[in-house]
Amino acid sequence: MDRLSGSEVKNLLRERKLVLILDLDHTLINSTRLHDISAAEMDLGIQSAASKNDPDRSLFTLQGMCMLTKLRPFVRKFLEEASNMFEMYIYTMGFKAYAIEIAKLLDPGNVYFDSKVISNSDCTQQHQKGLDVVPGADSLAVVLDDTEYVWQKHKENLILMERYHYFAASCRHSGQSLSELMQDERESDGALATILDVLKRIHTIFFDLGVGTALSSRDVRPVIKRMRQEVLQGCKLVFSRVFPSDCRPQHQIMWKMAEQLGAVCCSEVDPSVTHVVAVHAGTEKARWAVKHKKFLLHPRWIEACNYRWHRQPEEDFPVPGLKEDKGKEKVAEIAHLPVCN
Repeated sequence: MDRLSGSEVKNLLRERKLVLILDLDHTLINSTRLHDISAAEMDLGIQSAASKNDPDRSLFTLQGMCMLTKLRPFVRKFLEEASNMFEMYIYTMGFKAYAIEIAKLLDPGNVYFDSKVISNSDCTQQHQKGLDVVPGADSLAVVLDDTEYVWQKHKENLILMERYHYFAASCRHSGQSLSELMQDERESDGALATILDVLKRIHTIFFDLGVGTALSSRDVRPVIKRMRQEVLQGCKLVFSRVFPSDCRPQHQIMWKMAEQLGAVCCSEVDPSVTHVVAVHAGTEKARWAVKHKKFLLHPRWIEACNYRWHRQPEEDFPVPGLKEDKGKEKVAEIAHLPVCN
């Protein structure tokens, strides 16, 4: 992939465009091998549905690869609107032939991606993705991916996506899949619709609120960081038996995630604490929260806030033992996904 030249960067900025790097699997689509289709999916006729000649369908058979692919709801509208704000690239750890076939499904008119399809053969480091394959884009690039650890060098550019699990093979250890339940994310407020709003805000802040700063010297990474920190700004969290006792809580993913969202995390309760995060209502800190009328909620609240980029209603994430355990199911309802590994 060629480096973005200085003139190309200037042209992008003149057109009020940034760079958008899009992962495929579990971000824009979900694919499964034909031999992994479950009996329930077979009974529902999922394979024949993928073969129908319907221009509006979202389920496809990749004949030469013996695979089924399901487009994530809202993906076509997402790409259409995002293309007005971003120069878009596909970046997958999959094979080039697979990436090209998926690009044809997402962009049948070859309007959005053209040759901007990056696959595992383009990666410069094994099991890692990096913006070195789009040189010159570091300060302009927003990355959408469901896997954080592959972006070790460019976490500041990353917006972590909730994984899209449609087929049974994705939910093998966690109950029925969306396909088996004959359900799906909603177009209007599913993951892609939510993130499109986030991208619009990033674009506006970058181009319209950087008054007095030359476009060429602006950087999208502080914009992403600042927006993320606003999600839980004003919240002070205490965790109660959420982490292993032999680990430093400050090093745990959930603690770091809350801090990235703008929350203050601490180890002990005091009057300034606003939320106690627990997995059971019987702990001393959980009882303190109830007594002092603080929010007592499940750790999944933090995850939901992280994926939705908004503070989620605390009452939707109750702690087991306090009242009927609806936390796990409610997160799934809000994200319009089954709870999957």
